[in-house]
Amino acid sequence: MRLSRYFLPVLKETPAEAQIVSHRLMLRAGMIKQSAAGIYSWLPLGFKVLRKIENIVHEEQMRAGHMPMLMPTIQSADLWRESGRYDAYGDEMLRIKDRGGRDMLFTPTAEELVTDIFRSHVNSYKDMPLTLYQIQWKFRDEVRPRFGVMRGREFYMKDGYNFDLTKEDALHAYNRHLVSYLRTYERMGLQAIPMRADSGPIGGDDTHEFLVLADTGESEVFYDSAVTDLSFGDRDIDYSDVAQCAGVMEEFTTKYARTDETHDEALFHAIPEERRRTARGIEVGQIFYFGTKYSEAMGATVQGPDGKPTPVHMGSHGIGVSRLLGAIIEASHDDNGIIWPEGVTPFHAGIVNLKQGDAEADAACEAIESAMEALGLEPLYDDRNERAGGKFATMDLIGLPWRITVGPRGLKNGVVELTSRRTGESEELPPEAAVAKLAEIYKGHMVKGL
Repeated sequence: MRLSRYFLPVLKETPAEAQIVSHRLMLRAGMIKQSAAGIYSWLPLGFKVLRKIENIVHEEQMRAGHMPMLMPTIQSADLWRESGRYDAYGDEMLRIKDRGGRDMLFTPTAEELVTDIFRSHVNSYKDMPLTLYQIQWKFRDEVRPRFGVMRGREFYMKDGYNFDLTKEDALHAYNRHLVSYLRTYERMGLQAIPMRADSGPIGGDDTHEFLVLADTGESEVFYDSAVTDLSFGDRDIDYSDVAQCAGVMEEFTTKYARTDETHDEALFHAIPEERRRTARGIEVGQIFYFGTKYSEAMGATVQGPDGKPTPVHMGSHGIGVSRLLGAIIEASHDDNGIIWPEGVTPFHAGIVNLKQGDAEADAACEAIESAMEALGLEPLYDDRNERAGGKFATMDLIGLPWRITVGPRGLKNGVVELTSRRTGESEELPPEAAVAKLAEIYKGHMVKGL
């Protein structure tokens, strides 16, 4: 992609309405534009990162044996009346009527709809366990939408739903989701800590939120500092292995970590004083087990091994896909702009031509661009007739992890400059070696998608 042809409406000034870093930088980097309060258009750069995050979520969900589908954004109120949530959900639900006067709603979540799908097609325990998920737009009519995509009204979310015969099977599904979420967040360069949380309008007794520590987080959190030493890493997990998944759950949830809704002072003060921490956290996902709450209310039963109808045990599991962009920026930025982790960067490297129009420099940049593309890497080539300082400022603002700088002086010595956005360190390499190094860096970060 050539920057001269790319739609990247960067802003030099910070918009007055942007209160937190991620909102400021997403607006300045030309990633989003507000359409209405809490509702945004996703411009090409922002949309590209959104897709990278979505594809990582898809890969890890399918690795865990979960099946993607897609449900509508508009639901019938009748299903929500069956479950008893239509009136109980509150003003955050956007209630509408169609032209026939029927009550409808813009989906804030989809437990009722997916339960209706299940009960219509699954009749026997032999067709279980089953986990279905989607990545779809949701709407919650926040009283005070703020902080850009962090607390918007319209948001992009992965919501998954497990159906199991017994509580034990459903708790394995719960553990399986926790494992897959740990993998997902670490691939995005995040440390998301599972914390005991409140179930809210979803219901149920077992629930953990995944929070990224950040000063701008909406939740106060209390935790044992030892949890920040945990890393899932590149483990080989058999998702059908009950004991293995339970072991990961125990490892990551035994040490104290809770949001303010479930904080227990007595348990917290049992931790050695030097390890007690309080901070702010950004919620990026949540998992729930709620048993037969929806299946009993909506008649979602299967014929059990004894031939009798049995209400299925369920759970729901969400990841805030659009919210993750804000969380990643809050966790990874500096005074000059965004610093994308390699796993989610919109382009793998920027190519900066210091002397556009110089035949040798132009040819070298085009050769690097072609070599990267041949290896499956996506470069963003800044081919504009701009001064070098302006090109560097744009690259720093949009946050690509690596930059290749090409100029006549370096080319006389047969080298270009490869610079790390995160550390600022540069090294001079022959163009072929710079491309080869990028290919090696990104070997474990390529995302396939659906």
